Amino acid sequence: MTANEEQEMELEALRSIYEGDDCFKELSPVSFQFRVGNHDESKSFLLDVSWPETYPETAPHLSLDAFFNNRISLETKQFITSKLQEQVEVNLGTAMMYTLFEWAKENQEMLMENHQPVMSSVTLTSNTDTNSPVSVTKKKEKKEQLTKAQKRKMIGRTDNKGELPRGWNWVDVIKHVSILGHIRCMKKH
Repeated sequence: MTANEEQEMELEALRSIYEGDDCFKELSPVSFQFRVGNHDESKSFLLDVSWPETYPETAPHLSLDAFFNNRISLETKQFITSKLQEQVEVNLGTAMMYTLFEWAKENQEMLMENHQPVMSSVTLTSNTDTNSPVSVTKKKEKKEQLTKAQKRKMIGRTDNKGELPRGWNWVDVIKHVSILGHIRCMKKH
């Protein structure tokens, strides 16, 4: 059996097993996401898996770089990846996605035992390279500033979306038409 035939069979099996399961997402026929844990759990993570052309004879690519995992420290990500790689080595040469996903679910506590949530992940880089001829300057666009009186006046005229209500100027139109009609009536007499 060729690698493509094995991939097609495993893909069909994954689709039937995880049909309707919101933890499994097929991004393409060779790329998947599997969420271990619930959305609201602090110890949940999202595993990205993609198959190379020669999978299952070669290991799939595993990644925890999804935005969902930003609150997980780099050390924890490396630990999870290394433990998953060990499972990949054991199952190399066979269809292993179901086995890998289920192993991750069963061992979630062990994988995340040293997890300390990262509150914000900010990457600081220094731009001290003096040989660089390109300098980047950012200009902040100034937002139009309204006075308190202008804001009060706007709130009085607008609805909750900040838009003027339908027919806000009809009084002026009706007044204008009535004056014109009155003038025309006077010209006829």
